[in-house]
Amino acid sequence: MQIYGRNPVFEALRNGEVLEVLVAKGIEPRIVRELEEHNIPLKFIPRIEMDQMVGSTQHQGLIAEIADLHFSDVEDIFDLAEERGEQVLMVLLDGITDPRNFGAIIRSAEVLGAHGVVVEERRSAPLSAVVAKTAAGATAYLPIAQVKNMARFIDQLKDHGVWVYGAAGEARMGVAQVDYDRPLALVIGSEGDGMRRLVREKCDELVSIPIVGKIQSLNASVAASILIYQAMQSRAK
Repeated sequence: MQIYGRNPVFEALRNGEVLEVLVAKGIEPRIVRELEEHNIPLKFIPRIEMDQMVGSTQHQGLIAEIADLHFSDVEDIFDLAEERGEQVLMVLLDGITDPRNFGAIIRSAEVLGAHGVVVEERRSAPLSAVVAKTAAGATAYLPIAQVKNMARFIDQLKDHGVWVYGAAGEARMGVAQVDYDRPLALVIGSEGDGMRRLVREKCDELVSIPIVGKIQSLNASVAASILIYQAMQSRAK
């Protein structure tokens, strides 16, 4: 798997995930020196060849070869929460098929303090290089789990005392009006259709993010970030 761009590549280097780095000929010497500090094989190639490899000119002269990403077990999410001494907070993605949104949610979840992200097997973007690049290294720290059926998984969570809140623009309850001080899963639906009916019906609460502008919806990754932040801030009080 390949990722590109300086921030994602150096983050992957810090995580020990990189097998080899392709470097554009003529790149600044200081970048080469920083790369050499990681004792990873470097291969210098023409920049135009990089453009063709990734289908973009936005690689900033660096492409890293990394091992393919793999899903974690759901138990890893609970283990991380226990390791931190915290009540579990996970993010369930119901129909997020855009890899950039998927990666951005993973990044926000890790940065803001959630313990993991769960997707359904058939209704999710795959764990691809685009996801890895957008997540900017967060996949190395945050468990990403996959389940066969999201609605049944929610039932299993409830059996283990986990509450489930779904993001819904039309919900009467605002994000600041619910209790986050409990084991919790936050559900984010697809941008076009939101949560599927059965998943929505399984939620303990539906919550909305107040909208004051003329555009009446938020990007899924932004909505996820707001909900995670609200949950963590509420728990900190």
